[in-house]
Amino acid sequence: MELVVYKSNGEKSTRKIKLNKAIFEVEPNDHAIWLDTRQIMANRRQGTHSSKERNAITGSRRKIKRQKGTGTARAGDIKNPIFRGGGRTFGPRPRDYGFKLNKKVKRLARRSALTYKAKDKELLILEDFSFNEAKTKNFLELLGHFDLTDQKTLLVLPETDENILLSARNIQKAKVINASSLNTYDILNANILLIAESSMKEIEKILA
Repeated sequence: MELVVYKSNGEKSTRKIKLNKAIFEVEPNDHAIWLDTRQIMANRRQGTHSSKERNAITGSRRKIKRQKGTGTARAGDIKNPIFRGGGRTFGPRPRDYGFKLNKKVKRLARRSALTYKAKDKELLILEDFSFNEAKTKNFLELLGHFDLTDQKTLLVLPETDENILLSARNIQKAKVINASSLNTYDILNANILLIAESSMKEIEKILA
């Protein structure tokens, strides 16, 4: 599959780029995509939720009523979970939700996601470009040249460009990442994937 290389002003250049079949034309594996996306979302969870159980509640340990004969449930002290203000039973504790996933599965998931984008024609290759200064207006103009102002876009750069990164920061539906940070969730979450021409070599180095 070949794609036209576009200039940053929205015009087509005279060049085309051939997509690597080992990355953009594989047999998509939906289960690998699900596993990788699930891991990414799990790793993003803070896991800082917490509640006080009876051992963390301040209060007397004195037995507040006799064990039998009251007609109500037995209770040891005021921190008992059956009382208002008592400790919580089996409450949430801080934890890490992350889990291990094999590198080959993650690589297959990214290939599958890129294949879907290529098949659905949601992939644009741009000539390498840069901004002279960090302005949101510059990035909006770039998106406007391709009629993508209202679309979720993901721009993949070969390396960090501070001006481009800062120009896109205040645009809610736009995201800019390095090719080395490309992941399955971001690929599929975007309506259109914009890839800088030099990023293709980095993507091939990682996924081919």
